[in-house]
Amino acid sequence: MSGSWLTALPSIAVALAAVLLPGILIRLAGWNVRDVLPWLLVPAMSVTVLAVASNVAHFVRLPWSPLPVALVAVLIAAVAFVVRRVLRAGEVVSVRPAHAVGMTVALAVSALAIGVQLVVAFGRPDAISQTLDNIVHLNAIKLATDTADASAVQIGATSDIPFYPNGWHSIVALVQLLTGAPIPVAVTAGNIVIGAVVWPFSAAALAWAVFRRPLAVVFAALLATGFGAFPLLLLDFGVLYPNFAGYALIGAALAAVWPLVQASGWRERVRPFLLLLLISVGVGISHPNALLGVFALAVPAVVLLLVPFTRAERTRGRFLALALVTVGLLVIGYAVWTVARTNYDMSRWGPWQTASQAVGEALTLAPRQFPMTIVLALLLAVGAVVIARRPARLPAAGPFLAALVLFVLCSGAVVANPIREFLANPWYNDPYRLAALLPVAAIPLVTLGALAVSDGLRAGLGRLPGASAWAPVAAVAVVTALAASVAVGQNVRATIVQTQGQYALRADANVLSEDELDVLTRLDETTPPDAVIVGSPLTGASLAYAIGDRTVTERHVFGTRTPDEQYLTENLRDIDSDPEVCEAVRAVGATYVLDFGDRTVNGNDGSAYTGLEDLEPSARLVLVDSEGPDAKLFRIEGCS
Repeated sequence: MSGSWLTALPSIAVALAAVLLPGILIRLAGWNVRDVLPWLLVPAMSVTVLAVASNVAHFVRLPWSPLPVALVAVLIAAVAFVVRRVLRAGEVVSVRPAHAVGMTVALAVSALAIGVQLVVAFGRPDAISQTLDNIVHLNAIKLATDTADASAVQIGATSDIPFYPNGWHSIVALVQLLTGAPIPVAVTAGNIVIGAVVWPFSAAALAWAVFRRPLAVVFAALLATGFGAFPLLLLDFGVLYPNFAGYALIGAALAAVWPLVQASGWRERVRPFLLLLLISVGVGISHPNALLGVFALAVPAVVLLLVPFTRAERTRGRFLALALVTVGLLVIGYAVWTVARTNYDMSRWGPWQTASQAVGEALTLAPRQFPMTIVLALLLAVGAVVIARRPARLPAAGPFLAALVLFVLCSGAVVANPIREFLANPWYNDPYRLAALLPVAAIPLVTLGALAVSDGLRAGLGRLPGASAWAPVAAVAVVTALAASVAVGQNVRATIVQTQGQYALRADANVLSEDELDVLTRLDETTPPDAVIVGSPLTGASLAYAIGDRTVTERHVFGTRTPDEQYLTENLRDIDSDPEVCEAVRAVGATYVLDFGDRTVNGNDGSAYTGLEDLEPSARLVLVDSEGPDAKLFRIEGCS
């Protein structure tokens, strides 16, 4: 496996094309070319196309390739074109060319900054996340590429479940199929593009929807580079790739909420409604609890957006409409939260801290005791002050208020708290997943703070003699520099250091040590293509499938086993004395076994696999390859 980043450039280029081209087609078909918001939603629309196309391809029996992507993109573009022709009325919100250039540069700088952060965090393009869930994700990509099927059904088959959120897998599998890159490289490329392109575009789209100012897009894009909690935290913990992809889209979905609520008639609401529906599908396929995140963050914003109209007209009808919408959203939310429960055993994550500590972490945008970046914390505070003085801006705080409540409950309330259990259960009661919502929800507030500082500085400088010409430029330049500085702030730097530890290839690595990886990468030399390998997934041996391109009996830690497979994992070491072992070998079709010792991922109980530990060469277990004291490959003989 190569550690040169040059080898990853083709994969990154393909991933970039995948998250831009389908959305550009839809955008050009459905909106005036000068309209700003649809341009910012291009990556979100593309991810939705990829997620939908992978599932459609499964049911119409098309192999996963650019063809189903193109077909779905053309179909959605045709619908967008028809809607555009029928609904000719509507406001076109455009900007001057100079502003368009400024926004484009800011998004490019943001992409570069986050891309560099991820490159530094990963260390090398073929590095893998040394976390439990990455075993199933890597093997799921391998199964998807082997079968040319990246649907939720096929991704679920990796871990023996009927459905698994597949938005992230659709992107990575397509990259691997088109480039032929090793799966870890395709994963890295997909993650870089989702984090560096999809996320800041979504943040910028939300800022534009809320403020309708080019500077808001500039500031939001730059500020999106400064959060350790997203995207880095979800690439560190878990690893939570489906949540990572879904969360990157939440801002884009929320960006459709503002024009939907603020529209004055049904004709003006059709396109934002369809846009919200389209992107929400992509969010939901990426991860259902990301879609719940859209609902949770949108509800307070919708209610608060309706309040000013009520105050302005003070009619009974307006008050009734507000009451009905509020009650309706609460009823829908209760119903959805009641249905979207997660398994009891999988949702026993405990709190990190006290409620007061959780509030402090949320208000400084520095969860998990990471150091805060002062610029971000101050801009959040300034945004709050602006809202206190101008209540009409209160909807901008709606998403953050919801995220704050969820995070404080999950990370600061006891497990037995019934409100915590009800509200946070769809996120597995996992503080990490709700910590990652804070940056997404904070974008409007910190952007508002940046705008307020820029406007205030401009007004202050403008009072100086002869400053009318240079004051606006100076004010924008100062705040832009401050916004850009968060990319190297303490919060991000600390998270990068922690993430590096999860991707480092060490002797004591959590999933694969360097010795074990060496044995896996040599499988194409030491085993035939039709080899069937037995190994404990808890030691990373099942990655012989994703990395070594060999069939394994278990692709995931939580996969199901047949009685014969279970007998092997418990008794293979007794192959010379126990004739039933050979019977199980024949039934399973096993030809090789990997012994990676007794060190398990996350220290999980490996007692079910003791029959695969400390194997000794014998007439029936022929040592084929080894590296270091604990990484060994044996060929099974004499059982045919």
